[in-house]
Amino acid sequence: MQHILKLDLAGQPRGWMTAHEAISAHVRGDVVYGIGDPLPPLFGGIQRVTGQRSRIDLQPILALSGRVRAGFTLPLCNRTLFRRDDHRCLYCGRQFPRADLTRDHVLPTSRGGRDRWENVVAACRRCNWQKDNQTPEEAGMPLLAVPFRPNVYEWHFLARERVLADQMDYLSRQFRAERDWAN
Repeated sequence: MQHILKLDLAGQPRGWMTAHEAISAHVRGDVVYGIGDPLPPLFGGIQRVTGQRSRIDLQPILALSGRVRAGFTLPLCNRTLFRRDDHRCLYCGRQFPRADLTRDHVLPTSRGGRDRWENVVAACRRCNWQKDNQTPEEAGMPLLAVPFRPNVYEWHFLARERVLADQMDYLSRQFRAERDWAN
């Protein structure tokens, strides 16, 4: 089942919701507007008196009522990190399945490095082991790309495996730069 991109009133992405959550939002009257071509309709029960079956058409992007909150903390997890780095070890440059990648701290945590987007990269097990407790310069292993914090639009794309065309169009307009993983 497809996930719906949830927006606040200002149009800022605020997460993903299931179709069931979107239906509940419609029933509560929380949906302010929708964007995109309707998804295939969802059918409910049959009304006893009229014999009509209930039906709801959802759009892939829904803005919900409520407070507009400033800021959105971008959670750092390996899944989104590896997608950001295109499942590529940023030391040797080869692509790997998710199970064969590790999170490497450019400046090791034991030396004051923090677990932040700007200090972590995807690394294969071999390169991570070889780099050990050193900086890339000390290990003679230059980074192939600079680690960066994705903006909120990029993060929402990275957080989902399947993004619909309308959702991708909405999110990608706010990407900072052309990204291979966004094509």
